[in-house]
Amino acid sequence: MTDSFAPILPGAVVGVLGSGQLGRMFAIAARQMGYRVHTFSPETDAPTGQVADVEITAAYHDLDAIRDFARNVHVLTFEFENVPAPAVEAAAQFAPVRPSGSVLHTTQHRLREKSFLVRNGFPVAPFRPVNSLDQLRSAVEEIGCPAILKTAVSGYDGKGQARLTKSADAEAAFAATGNQEKILEAFIDFELEFSIVAARGFDGTFSHWGLIENTHRHHILDLSFAPAHVPQATSVQAVEIAKDLLETLDVVGVLCIEFFLTRNQKIFINELAPRPHNSGHLTINAAVTSQFEQQLRAVCGLPLGATDFLSAAAMANLLGDLWQDGEPNWVAAAYPDVKLHLYGKDEVRPGRKMGHLTALAAGADAAVERVLHARKRLSNR
Repeated sequence: MTDSFAPILPGAVVGVLGSGQLGRMFAIAARQMGYRVHTFSPETDAPTGQVADVEITAAYHDLDAIRDFARNVHVLTFEFENVPAPAVEAAAQFAPVRPSGSVLHTTQHRLREKSFLVRNGFPVAPFRPVNSLDQLRSAVEEIGCPAILKTAVSGYDGKGQARLTKSADAEAAFAATGNQEKILEAFIDFELEFSIVAARGFDGTFSHWGLIENTHRHHILDLSFAPAHVPQATSVQAVEIAKDLLETLDVVGVLCIEFFLTRNQKIFINELAPRPHNSGHLTINAAVTSQFEQQLRAVCGLPLGATDFLSAAAMANLLGDLWQDGEPNWVAAAYPDVKLHLYGKDEVRPGRKMGHLTALAAGADAAVERVLHARKRLSNR
């Protein structure tokens, strides 16, 4: 169906493609504002399904099931960007999809994403497409080492990636990333990583939560805090890039941009995510409007909410590793200024995101100290 502007008001049904923790937190925000939520994914009793009004369990390639799902909602959005294009096209016959399938098509494939960014003048590291070992060797000669070889689709949290420190690493890196389309990216010697979670309404209104600084452990986001320790000029430049990017992509909804800041204060875009993002979880407790409420407002055509922070904040992920010696000590970390969020996942695995903690404080450094101390106490039994 053709997307058109008509506000979708409380009481309506919002459909979510995907059923992980992002959909769960979105569903909580939507139900708080009086909307009903239906979720679609191959999983049963998934994090989103546990709090949604209706959980539909079917494969994404079951287009009849997708069409039936879309017939029963007023608007569709994502919590997971690897939904196949045919599923999005089938859903769009019956309900508006926001962000659009074209945004999803661009951002779910690294080579398409990087090519789009270069074509529109956005700053990215040098890259080359890789479809064979010979092509990888040629790309290494052109880009040099160190470099990162990534699968073009489905990689996240370091999965589907291999680092090349010298040209002789090409064969092993190619084998490690499987027999699929790849992209080789020049390694950025960065000082820090930060993200901007931003939203754009149907009327073109733009909002954001400023720069959120991130640290990773074993390629998985470990800690996020705001405000970031970034110069003001860099912050202004990054926000302008974010605004231009959401306009160029014609995003209606929330999109996260991950950046590298180099040691000589240059910024490069690392990745895009056309949905709320792990680094934006701290907005639930620390901002007037969370990233999930903002996603709802944007896709339903409501005015965007204020993004002012109530205080500085820090978020620490809780991975399955925390459960290796038994249930964490929840009481020990129950500080008045630390908030616990668990995602309802029954299966605990090392590296799996099971929840997060958020701490509020007068400054970012104090919030970081508080949230890390609280997480440490979870394992003190």
